[in-house]
Amino acid sequence: MFRTTCGEVRGFRAADDVVAVLGVPYAAPPFGADRFRAPRPAAPWSGVRDGTRFGPVAPQSAELPGAPVWSPGDEDVLTVNVWTPAPDGGSLPVLVWFHGGAYAFGSSAQPDFDGTALARAGLVVVTLNHRLGFEGFGHLPGTGGEALPDNRGLLDQVAALRWVRENIAGFGGDPGNVTVAGQSSGAAAVACLMVTDRARGLFRRAIAHSPASVFHTRAVAAATTREIAAEAGRPATPEGLASAPPEALVAAADRVVQTYRADPASGSRHYDPSLFAPVLGGDALPVDPLTALAAGAGRDVDLLVCHTTEEYWLLDAVGSCAELNTDAELARFAEDFGLPAELVDGYRAARPHAPVRDVYLAVFGDLLFGEFGNRLADAHAEAGGRTYLSRFDRRRGGGAGGGETGGGSGAEAGSGSRDGGGTAVRAWHCADVPFAFGNHADPRLSFLIGCAPTEADHGLARRMVRAWAGFAATGDPGWAPLGAPDARAVPARTVHVWTPEDQTPDRLPATPPRELWATVGFPVLRP
Repeated sequence: MFRTTCGEVRGFRAADDVVAVLGVPYAAPPFGADRFRAPRPAAPWSGVRDGTRFGPVAPQSAELPGAPVWSPGDEDVLTVNVWTPAPDGGSLPVLVWFHGGAYAFGSSAQPDFDGTALARAGLVVVTLNHRLGFEGFGHLPGTGGEALPDNRGLLDQVAALRWVRENIAGFGGDPGNVTVAGQSSGAAAVACLMVTDRARGLFRRAIAHSPASVFHTRAVAAATTREIAAEAGRPATPEGLASAPPEALVAAADRVVQTYRADPASGSRHYDPSLFAPVLGGDALPVDPLTALAAGAGRDVDLLVCHTTEEYWLLDAVGSCAELNTDAELARFAEDFGLPAELVDGYRAARPHAPVRDVYLAVFGDLLFGEFGNRLADAHAEAGGRTYLSRFDRRRGGGAGGGETGGGSGAEAGSGSRDGGGTAVRAWHCADVPFAFGNHADPRLSFLIGCAPTEADHGLARRMVRAWAGFAATGDPGWAPLGAPDARAVPARTVHVWTPEDQTPDRLPATPPRELWATVGFPVLRP
């Protein structure tokens, strides 16, 4: 039994040496009078709360393998889960995980994020749910800002970190040694938290796997609100939107997405119709995190960045990106995103025998994830922060190629069919997370993993778990940070490459794919 500031809670044995406590509220349900507002304190409870089940997921339409779905009427969606190897006390490093899902879907209950293996490695692991979609990231027009703020999902995350500071010692964790971590939109949220004053002092280190590069201006966010309101048949006002139940806004957003998907003339959202992203310009996020990191914000936070070599092949495999198969379509894609023709030509030259779609997927993956992660790492390191960079490159059924931002994700890696590439195993978006959590052998994750794990895969998972645990404990994942001199006293761009084969860290030069991105601005801002 554990004591929190709101009351006592009982967990269960997740393993002989790990106790899990699930579904503990860190803030009040964000509905009714609190809908679209900053998170409010959770209400105390009497007696001992049952902590053996995950809390409800946030409003969304996604149905993810092995995870619960949202049901209208589920309101207590702001909860945390804790795995601890020290239920009787201690002062262990803490890792707080933010799930991905394009700011619109996902939850802490996904099997990828079970914290048992990381707890066995000496961490207290915290995962959480926060508001998603319009509830968490929709812009409310004509408001006073603080009353109905933007980026409510980020504010929920800050509230969860405050819960950790106030309560984690009771679970055997050290509130002064907290690492925040996330993947995709969760990794971009980590970058936002590094530079927002609201989260200052709540964590010491940050892990960002495949951070998403898209951010919205208030003008873009307001336009999205008008589209969703129109689909929901409500006025685009705070009162009109509040009159629509959450399920109506979820359904309306899904219809807007389908409209963009069906219209090749709809610009960049035809290829990536995600509607939500952090909104720039308010008190919580005045500027994008890349600009803020370059200016020295977050310099005192250690940063570990990872991306995969074939990021966008996952989105293609699950049918979440536009079909593109001709040179004319590829040229239009580049124009819609403002990419120079020379960049696409460079990717094609590196993959002379690859089909057009593979070139498209390689460029798109680096645009949305790979190059942005590299930029975040570079900006933080150049501003004086301690920064580590890694790349996940577990592939089978194709060769391993060079290049820091997706090299080898062309002809050598196969055609990348929409069914996941047959027997090919791809280093695609999300594939690294089960290894870092040590959950790679869970059969519910077989699609992400691509095949039954081998002994070499088990070794890869052990090394990744050890790297995360080491970084969270001491700030050192096991290889040199960016900018560290090599034996000749030459500053090196050290990139650790994760493959099933044990290997020493690679020191890779700036390769042609990275040079091709030199004139492209980041983060990606929707026109």
